[in-house]
Amino acid sequence: MLFNDDQNALLEMARRFARNELRPDYQKRESKGKIDRALIRQMGTLGLIGADIPEEFGGIGESGVTAGLITEAIAYGDFNIATVQMMGSLMGSLLYRHASPEIAMTWTSRIVQGEAIVGLGMTEPRGGADAANLQLRARRTDLGYVLSGEKTSITFCDQADALVVFARTGTPEEGAHGVSAFLVPMDFPGISSSRLNDLGGKIIGRGSVFFDDVHVPLENLIGKEGKGFTQVMQGFDYSRILLTLLCLSAAQASIDETWDYTKERTAMGAPIVQYQGVSFPIVEFETLIAAFRQLCYHGLALHDAGLPYTAESAMVKSMGPRIAFDALHQCILTSGHYGWSMDLPHQQRLRDVMGFEIGEGPPQIMKLVVARERAGKDALQYIKRSSR
Repeated sequence: MLFNDDQNALLEMARRFARNELRPDYQKRESKGKIDRALIRQMGTLGLIGADIPEEFGGIGESGVTAGLITEAIAYGDFNIATVQMMGSLMGSLLYRHASPEIAMTWTSRIVQGEAIVGLGMTEPRGGADAANLQLRARRTDLGYVLSGEKTSITFCDQADALVVFARTGTPEEGAHGVSAFLVPMDFPGISSSRLNDLGGKIIGRGSVFFDDVHVPLENLIGKEGKGFTQVMQGFDYSRILLTLLCLSAAQASIDETWDYTKERTAMGAPIVQYQGVSFPIVEFETLIAAFRQLCYHGLALHDAGLPYTAESAMVKSMGPRIAFDALHQCILTSGHYGWSMDLPHQQRLRDVMGFEIGEGPPQIMKLVVARERAGKDALQYIKRSSR
């Protein structure tokens, strides 16, 4: 896919930032276990967060394709910092499209500037992939709502400045139609959190957030009551593509480093790159990453044109993170005993990428989505019956 001059200029700036500011300390940042806010503000100053947000809400009004290019470039330098950019696009879009003008203007501009991180509070202990199965309640009062319950597997659980929280305002029988969304600053009384000890993604953190009769003003309701679930699911088509580009780019960084290694490492009197048993597996992953990258940008182009792209989004999410994981595994094997060392970044990228095989829908759910889009709801009915 070819890009225009403005896109190429933004891409080049993002690449310089990723290679000069992010890549050298990618592994060092993991040991700190938290986001470097100064680094995020620097990204905001450069226009590298939420570039697809309209200008009236603090962004630069770029396309989804451009946001993909930036996400990919940042992830090449630091997978976790790129997650901040990806979430900025998802949460900023959700707020400017559905929140009140005051809430949207305040929080979206802060996200874009790198002054605030907003997380997504959807998953619950009993829900998992069944995202509409929510137990957290939002009880209506004269002044707004009172939230009671727990969210889990929340990215930025103890670092976010606010969460967009999805809670049940209707009855359980209403399913997704009884779910509403709220912008909840994390400094509201009654909120506490605990972090999980994850395999990867250690600087962004993931964990549980607890709401003990948290009072939320009426104006913090996002969109209409009972419509929250539909709003966020529409945004997932977009963010799943950005997420996949993020994974593919991290794998590409390791592949590039592995090519350099194979040209320098010698065995039996020759660089090991000359041996097909070494080079062919890397070539295969280069090919798979290039193919899925093109499908990602095809999906983003459909998004920008206002055309359906749910199937393309689910396709790349169902297989892209796994391809990235397998590519990173191959880089470790190719690097031999050096690859088995924690000194090289391959192992950290592998651990970081693995989490996104699960987040925003595991492969099995994504394949159901593609089946529904291609064969209609009848295909899902058959799948449900055959699994009983």
